[in-house]
Amino acid sequence: MISLRNIHKRFAGNHVLRGVSLEVAKGEVCVLLGPSGGGKSTLLRTINGLETFDDGAIQVDEITLGPASDPNRDTSLTAIRKRVGMVFQQFHLFPHRSVLDNILEAPVHVLGRPRKEVVPEAEALLERVGMIEKIHEMPGALSGGQQQRAAIARALAMKPEVILFDEPTSALDPRSTAEVVGVISDLAKSGQTMIVVTHAMGFARAVGHRVHVMEAGRVAESGPPEQIFGSPQTETTRKLLAQSSLN
Repeated sequence: MISLRNIHKRFAGNHVLRGVSLEVAKGEVCVLLGPSGGGKSTLLRTINGLETFDDGAIQVDEITLGPASDPNRDTSLTAIRKRVGMVFQQFHLFPHRSVLDNILEAPVHVLGRPRKEVVPEAEALLERVGMIEKIHEMPGALSGGQQQRAAIARALAMKPEVILFDEPTSALDPRSTAEVVGVISDLAKSGQTMIVVTHAMGFARAVGHRVHVMEAGRVAESGPPEQIFGSPQTETTRKLLAQSSLN
């Protein structure tokens, strides 16, 4: 489904990504772990073009996204964004629109679908994420966990083949975190392809099919959760797990 090949990114003299390569299969939950500043979120954001990269290539099915110098980049990026959704750490809901209107925005105004056709789908998505009773609320009236669940429904409204999650629970309290992790876990069981940047080790261990540990812009170790958490092969991974157990 997704292949990242030798991705390099430099920013203000800093080599942020140093030849990252990894693959994500259809229906797989790929988890990116690692210390802050290791390049996880930057790598995630290169996939849907929120960050450019200097060398390498990203393949999403048959679509190839090249570096910033690629003259065909904009065409490829438009095609990728129709297939890849994203959920951010800080929700980014439109504050002046209701929960329902936030979900309708992209299908109606980007895809040009009739509102009356999309409303039942939006209602079904809100039911799926446990937010149907908040359908007419404004984002400011919602808790952080409720806003994040609405943001997940908004991403699903575009029927993406892949969803990218950038630290989806880091701004939430424990109860809200559990609610959001529950929604993401249900998506994983349904076969939704996902790439998740997280510090939530329990979630990574329970839901991830493959875990990549990043440090200093490189992938230090990759493997299934039972290897990463049960028998880590590198000092980077052992140190990360030790630090997380102290927090």
